[in-house]
Amino acid sequence: MDTHHKASLFQPLELPCGVILKNRIGKSAMSDSLGDGRGDPTDAQIRLYERWAEGGLAVSIVGEVQGNPHFAEKPGNLVLGPASDVERFRALARAGSINGAQLWLQLGHAGAMAHPPISDPKGPSALDIPGLTCSALTLKEVRDLPSEFARTAHMAKKLGFGGVQIHAAHGFLLSQFLSPLFNRRDDKYGGSVTNRMRLLLEVAHEVRTAVGPSFPIAVKLNATDQLEGGFHEDDALAVVAALDETGIDLIDVSGGTYFPGAKSASDSAGSGPYFFDFAEQARPLTDKPLMVTGGFKTLRQVTGALDRGIDMIGLARALVLDPSLPSKWQSGAVDDPDFPRFQDPPEGGITAWYTMRLTEIGEDREEAKVGDLHEAVRTYEARDEVRSGIWKERAWE
Repeated sequence: MDTHHKASLFQPLELPCGVILKNRIGKSAMSDSLGDGRGDPTDAQIRLYERWAEGGLAVSIVGEVQGNPHFAEKPGNLVLGPASDVERFRALARAGSINGAQLWLQLGHAGAMAHPPISDPKGPSALDIPGLTCSALTLKEVRDLPSEFARTAHMAKKLGFGGVQIHAAHGFLLSQFLSPLFNRRDDKYGGSVTNRMRLLLEVAHEVRTAVGPSFPIAVKLNATDQLEGGFHEDDALAVVAALDETGIDLIDVSGGTYFPGAKSASDSAGSGPYFFDFAEQARPLTDKPLMVTGGFKTLRQVTGALDRGIDMIGLARALVLDPSLPSKWQSGAVDDPDFPRFQDPPEGGITAWYTMRLTEIGEDREEAKVGDLHEAVRTYEARDEVRSGIWKERAWE
């Protein structure tokens, strides 16, 4: 790799709020499923983010941190609220911010896709379709959401986290409001894309008010939800232009959805970044830094995106395979991570394997071998079942 091209990857990035990220590599939000079932961090989770910080990245984002325990995506999610074990959260914040790294919390709310065993799913509109049933949020419940996100962000700042990311992608609540498939409301939060993005813009405004001017706020946004009749690129570009007028610091472009039966973008057999073309279309519409997440598998792909106007690269599975990849890239010790090849994986098997590897990294016992994907699914599901029981036994405030 040409050292000139690689140098761009290790240039600092100053965010609009004034915070400086030490390089252009971010660990994008993943549902690591390492909470203890009571919404608090485990030792393995704390060590996982410490290892990523040791590995040389600029920022890690903890996926799906709930402000409201009643709409969680999984029983391994963290819940940050009045009943949280704040010392565990402080320990997580400290561990994930060593070596000049930042640790941000992704503000999550699963909405219609909240995990039924531990919740009562509610979305923008009532739905009853195969694999997904939910009731509709009332207008008051919708109006209360921005302050709920803001409270969680304020608490994250108070406990020592470096920033927050508002989750408006992958089919979770704010993404549901953006999508005409989920959002069939006839009030000011439904209909036109201007109305469908209203809640996201209100959340962004209230979060900024809560945390002040110098605390990083990112938004994760779908380029497309990859569903017929859903959120598409023209709408997404309109949202990017609107976000340019807000006080956020970074737009993280991703795509796809966890809608039942939909193919995960991250399970694609494609060899290149999935949403880079959209990011190039979005670039003239905003002065906000742009991060692109999804499908980066080689150092050349990463540096090529930076050379064409992208500001940050979001890596997920590459950093699960090698938590020290940024440092190795910088030293020239390695060019590309070694992605495993899966033959005829069972449904959910690839995701389960990567998720269980996160546990191995957090326990400092990861191995090079892939192992059996069916066993990974069984282990993953059994752990969720145990944590679902713990979750339901807790008296949530």
